[in-house]
Amino acid sequence: MGLTGSYSEQELITALKARDDQAFSYLYDHYSGSLYSIILQIVKRPEAANDVLQEVFINIWRKIESYDPVKGRLFTWMLNISRNSSIDMLRSKNYQNSQKNQEITDTVYGNGLVTQTNIDHIGISKFLGKLRPEHRVLIELAYFQGYTHDEIAEIEEIPLGTVKTRIRNALLQLRDYLK
Repeated sequence: MGLTGSYSEQELITALKARDDQAFSYLYDHYSGSLYSIILQIVKRPEAANDVLQEVFINIWRKIESYDPVKGRLFTWMLNISRNSSIDMLRSKNYQNSQKNQEITDTVYGNGLVTQTNIDHIGISKFLGKLRPEHRVLIELAYFQGYTHDEIAEIEEIPLGTVKTRIRNALLQLRDYLK
């Protein structure tokens, strides 16, 4: 640990691999907020996001040996674990069932009025299915999960310019499909 009470990335990785509790506390203190924000953008519910965040840090602790600095920075690796854990949560039966119950409650009791279903995205999935997979993933991350282009570049481990070009091309294709 440095004199300022912080770690360089390499020092942190070495300490985590040595199972240093202080390094893990440092990691949690400095990265949990960012990871929570990303998780919340995907799962949308604070209590579910807290559960995923806990699972993410357990996975980081258990899998730190598999981290390879050649493939990317530590934050990128943790971001991918967060993203994958969030998506796993969304796909789980328990989460899907709780969402169905939540949606009914919100619709019926939201403001004392029955609210109208948001139909903006209904039917769009058939058009997304026509896109090339590398374009579809970027559109879903940007427009349905709320990631910035910079975050997408880091998640997908591709250059920012490539992300922007692919999203632009995908939007042009979607516009043609919608005509």
